Amino acid sequence: MSWLTVTRSGIVVPVRLDPAGVTGPTVGQARGRTWRSAGPAHRVPSSVDGSRVQQRIVEAVACLPEGSAATGWAALAWLAPRWFDGVADDGRTMLPVPVAVGDRGTARPRKGVTLSEDWLFDDDVLTVDGLPITVPERSVSYEARKARTDLMAMTHVDMAAFHDLIDLGALASYADRLGSRPGTLRLRRAIAAGNENAWSPQEVRLRKLWADHRPARLLCNAAVFDHAGNHLFTPDVLDPVSGVAGEYDGDVHAGRERRRHDLGRQESARGAGIEVVTMIGGHGEDQAFLRRLDAAHDRARARTGPRRWTLDQPAWWVDTSTVARRRALSGEQAARWLAHRRRT
Repeated sequence: MSWLTVTRSGIVVPVRLDPAGVTGPTVGQARGRTWRSAGPAHRVPSSVDGSRVQQRIVEAVACLPEGSAATGWAALAWLAPRWFDGVADDGRTMLPVPVAVGDRGTARPRKGVTLSEDWLFDDDVLTVDGLPITVPERSVSYEARKARTDLMAMTHVDMAAFHDLIDLGALASYADRLGSRPGTLRLRRAIAAGNENAWSPQEVRLRKLWADHRPARLLCNAAVFDHAGNHLFTPDVLDPVSGVAGEYDGDVHAGRERRRHDLGRQESARGAGIEVVTMIGGHGEDQAFLRRLDAAHDRARARTGPRRWTLDQPAWWVDTSTVARRRALSGEQAARWLAHRRRT
């Protein structure tokens, strides 16, 4: 038997080898085709798909000592898998599952699992559907602190906020508790540059590239209106001072109807006096985007006359730009007003 009792549908908890064959397969049975290894002395039926992200997480934790807890991206994926899928940036390589064993835990490293032996606060672990995981603030902090770049750290922070798992204020307070642990400076930079209304990792990348090139107070997915209170569009990134907006054009925008819609939005924006610059994926795009961004700022400076757009929200508009506002919505309100975020 395992010390875990996971209740989530479709997830199979590994069982230990059992010489009597009662609570698990015998050594002989485990050599057969009906079982596969899930870790040292643990097996699951061979029909269980071990590549599924949540199954991978359970197998990683179950084979470690009692008191272990999924952390980092794995804990976040257990709560909200949209942007935490356990796959590297290349879209193919599966990331090892990070598991917190605490500073008093003992475990041997094994393939596919990263052990975190950093000490845990007393309130750092909770149980969700039978699986121990670290609290979101701890999980995000772990990923941001070990991130190779500030962009990666920012992305973890912003995407956790996208799922309303953390808010920047609570995360900053948690960072203060960490003192001078390794990586905390990168974590604090990510929090300072964070935004609770970014909708995708690509938007985070666009925003950081822009801010590094032209420092500005950039807004994420800020609704833009005309002076009659009509909603014009909601750009991925907006510099409200210069009147320049940035949009990321990914694969989801490739369809004819979506492309037609995007062009219509950009035309409306330019008609109101906002210059729109688009970023696409691919090698060498960063410098090309920055050249287009500079040109957009030049055009914006050349505009004359009063602005025909505003960020002032009409009375009928429901503001969902912060974690606190989204958490305050009722279930019915969330289904209505956050549906566009779930389609990103």
